[in-house]
Amino acid sequence: MARPALEVADVFRGHGAAWRHANRGHVSLLQLKVMSAIESCRTAALGGHVARCEDCAHTTIAYNSCRNRHCPKCQGAAARQWMAAREAELLPIPYFHVVFTLPSAVGDIAYQNKAVIYDLLFKASSETMLRIAADPNHLGARIGITSVLHTWGSAMTHHPHLHMIVPGGGLSRDGGRWISCKPNFLLPVRVLSKLFRRLMLEKLLAAHGAGRLQLLGSHAHLADAKTFAAFLAPLRKKRWFVYAKQPFAGPRAVLAYLSRYTHRVAISNHRLIAVDQRSVTFKVKDYRIEGPGRYTTMTLDVGEFIRRFLIHVLPKGFHRIRHYGLFASANRAETIARVRE
Repeated sequence: MARPALEVADVFRGHGAAWRHANRGHVSLLQLKVMSAIESCRTAALGGHVARCEDCAHTTIAYNSCRNRHCPKCQGAAARQWMAAREAELLPIPYFHVVFTLPSAVGDIAYQNKAVIYDLLFKASSETMLRIAADPNHLGARIGITSVLHTWGSAMTHHPHLHMIVPGGGLSRDGGRWISCKPNFLLPVRVLSKLFRRLMLEKLLAAHGAGRLQLLGSHAHLADAKTFAAFLAPLRKKRWFVYAKQPFAGPRAVLAYLSRYTHRVAISNHRLIAVDQRSVTFKVKDYRIEGPGRYTTMTLDVGEFIRRFLIHVLPKGFHRIRHYGLFASANRAETIARVRE
């Protein structure tokens, strides 16, 4: 793929210093490190390697990558390495794509409590899938799940949601046989939505009661237990968004899909269109429209562009790709071998 004409690094190099100065005291050390890594990626600042032809003495220099997981340039290689490791684990059966999304009210709280609430999102969604799948009234099997966290919408707004890749079936309770799901149907999304809602709200109340939530600014009043419970009460009556797509067209399509999703960052360099002294223009997707016409453009003030990019910096050590059920890391190889039998 050809190198993009514009990169997020160009925005940071051209405007990062002024933005950092204007926002002193409001930028975390982790965000500053991400900016520095992206600015230095594949430049002389990180060193490099020199290759020289012994015959014609032609010389090329390849500068080192930053390898930061938020860098748009570094994620392609990381995705390829991850996918190569996953290829041997794919099963020759249909795979489904399921999406769990947090309501905006919970997403607003997650903005100040990323590590806690993103973790609760992983736990509530995986528990929902495993519990409903194990129910004899539905699939009656132990399934495998690969979950990938995304925290952004196409315009880089804060929109926490999980993408799940799930095989179309699972092992029976005694592990003695494989139970396939119905064609083009994995689990009922309305049932998933209701259980996900209940589990997530229970976990939020428990986290609040344990003092694990930081509630500041406009949310400071939610520090009171009764006020927080009243804040969550309306969410018990709303439908939470759970979406299941049609199964993929075979294991190769799963690999192609995962390679696009597992190591994606808030915006890729290929979406950038123009950068000047005041603004950044980039491509966005309107999910309400199908087909080529769903793509349009958006222009943001350069400072707002940088701010939106940095709100998606994950907490240090936070795992954005997790495996559950049959794919749990502790016994994944043994379980997959058993499934193949």
